[in-house]
Amino acid sequence: MRSSCRTFSIGWSIIAVAAALAGCATAPGPSPAAGSHLDAVQKSAVLRICTPGDYRPFSFHKADGSFEGIDVDLMTGFSASLGAKPEWVKTTWANLLPDLAAGKCDIAVGGVSVTTERQKRAFFSAPYMVNGKTPIARCADVAKYQSVADIDKPATRVIFNPGGSNERFARANFKQAKLTMHGENVTIFDEILANRADVFVTESAEAITQQKLKPGLCAINPDKPLQYGEMAWMLPRDDVAFKAYVDQWLHLQQAGGDFQRVMNRWLK
Repeated sequence: MRSSCRTFSIGWSIIAVAAALAGCATAPGPSPAAGSHLDAVQKSAVLRICTPGDYRPFSFHKADGSFEGIDVDLMTGFSASLGAKPEWVKTTWANLLPDLAAGKCDIAVGGVSVTTERQKRAFFSAPYMVNGKTPIARCADVAKYQSVADIDKPATRVIFNPGGSNERFARANFKQAKLTMHGENVTIFDEILANRADVFVTESAEAITQQKLKPGLCAINPDKPLQYGEMAWMLPRDDVAFKAYVDQWLHLQQAGGDFQRVMNRWLK
């Protein structure tokens, strides 16, 4: 640490030197860092995790009240690394960021896309997946919806869920197609199967997962998404110590192979 005290020349009087030294002794040092969630979680032994719980394969709220998915498995290991128990805080996509900013949770997960708008109010962990926007439609219609231009036609019924990047993508890119907001992400795919909608654009991982769960639906070119995207966890803004720990934990999980084992469980 650089000292703010100067080297004194011989010409200084004894009184002046004494006064200067007294000032150095009483000058305040760097203020201690503000309390970090890293310390708070270890002290309470509880990690509060916000998630909408409606986004397979990342986080899904089951009928019995439990959660499952990629982020759920990862959070179990992450919590254990802090000597803490995971405590799930159910929220919505519209309230995910406000709940995190209000201090209702320590971390937000569940298939969160990295955006600059979210970055204004939160930190992101290092991204752990590239996961761009991919259409999903009835398999018989795959050839009709190969691009944004193919989808954006007056006869196309585009459905989207509110409050997240899927809504922003739909509103920004589809100016001629008929847009319909559907409040339940869990049932949005059934709307396409029932022919009440034609296309839903979401992340490629969800599109791939849902085509397995919903026979008759097909992800359209998931290896060539319509828009580049990254997935990460959202963290309280300006908590540098907590972000550094999260990033280090993720790095070690990826390097050691545990991260890939979780991914393989849900995506293979």
